[in-house]
Amino acid sequence: MPSPCQICGAPARPYNHYRGWTLVECRACALVFVDPMPSAEQLSALYDDAYAGATEGYFAKVPEKMRRARRRCRTLARHAPRPHDGARGHFLDVGCNGGFMVEAARELGFAATGIDPDPVSVGWARAHYPANRFTQGTIETFDPGGERFAAVYCSEVIEHAPDANRFVAAVAATMAPGAALYLTTPDIGHWRRPRDVTRWDGFSPPSHCIYFKPRNLTRLLANHGLEVFRRRLALKPGIKLLARRRP
Repeated sequence: MPSPCQICGAPARPYNHYRGWTLVECRACALVFVDPMPSAEQLSALYDDAYAGATEGYFAKVPEKMRRARRRCRTLARHAPRPHDGARGHFLDVGCNGGFMVEAARELGFAATGIDPDPVSVGWARAHYPANRFTQGTIETFDPGGERFAAVYCSEVIEHAPDANRFVAAVAATMAPGAALYLTTPDIGHWRRPRDVTRWDGFSPPSHCIYFKPRNLTRLLANHGLEVFRRRLALKPGIKLLARRRP
């Protein structure tokens, strides 16, 4: 019997079998997820030096990453509340990789923090952007030290979390009332997704263990006090949205 949906609790039906992993789909909200989920040990192995000593992936195109980070940070900053003294406040990047978005936030005047489970990525970020704070770990175990963030960024991370409710609850707990969240994740229902899901570059179980559509992701966020107020155009099969922490 498949596990029930994490978002709405409805039963699931078979969806796909891929390289030894079984995926199921919620009959009600169409969430797709790996069932059973990978173990903590399997997930940990996936994120230990995920970019070959910080030489591949994002690290091979740092100038491009910084340009995109600055654009996105300006967008997020427009919606983040400011303290009474006019300062930018605090910024958190959940899954910060090499710290590009964190550095872009610092450039805009935020006190910026990044968290990532990959020790190599965190080490690279600390070496290249030492004015910021970087923590190795996951948002579920992150201790903000009583701080609440005015702006939170979470790009291509939530699909890696085996417990979507625990993940979103942890993100929401770091946010000040009225704080803004910029979140992106693959969109399994996007009109440009290949008909054969196994040919889609966003389909990579068990690394990506949950696959959202805009409607069920909006519902998940709402369950934890986060209200989506804008969806940004995504020409590639992805979801880009801005949400606000309700007071």
